[in-house]
Amino acid sequence: MHANDVKMSWEEVIEETRDFLSEEFEVDRNLILPENSLKETLDLDSLDYVDLVVLIEENLNIKITGEDFKEIVTFGDFYQLVRKKLNL
Repeated sequence: MHANDVKMSWEEVIEETRDFLSEEFEVDRNLILPENSLKETLDLDSLDYVDLVVLIEENLNIKITGEDFKEIVTFGDFYQLVRKKLNL
C-alpha cells in the first residue's frame, strides 16, 4: 500500500515507514524514534541515502531528492519531510 494511493493516517505512515526502514537497514524498529539520529541509527553512508530515496519512493510513492536530506538530522525531521511531501 502506498500512502498516496489510499489516504493513510499519519500514524499509519509512521508505522509503515518504521517497518520498511527496520527491515531494509536491519535495525530494531524500536530504535526508530523521532528524537534519534537518522544517520547514526540506520548507519547510513552516502550510498545508503540513495537506497533510502528509492525505498521512500517505492513504499510511500513520493519523490525525495538528496537535497531534501540536507536539513534532516533526526527521524522527527525525516517524518516532517514525509508529511510535507504527502500533504498530511
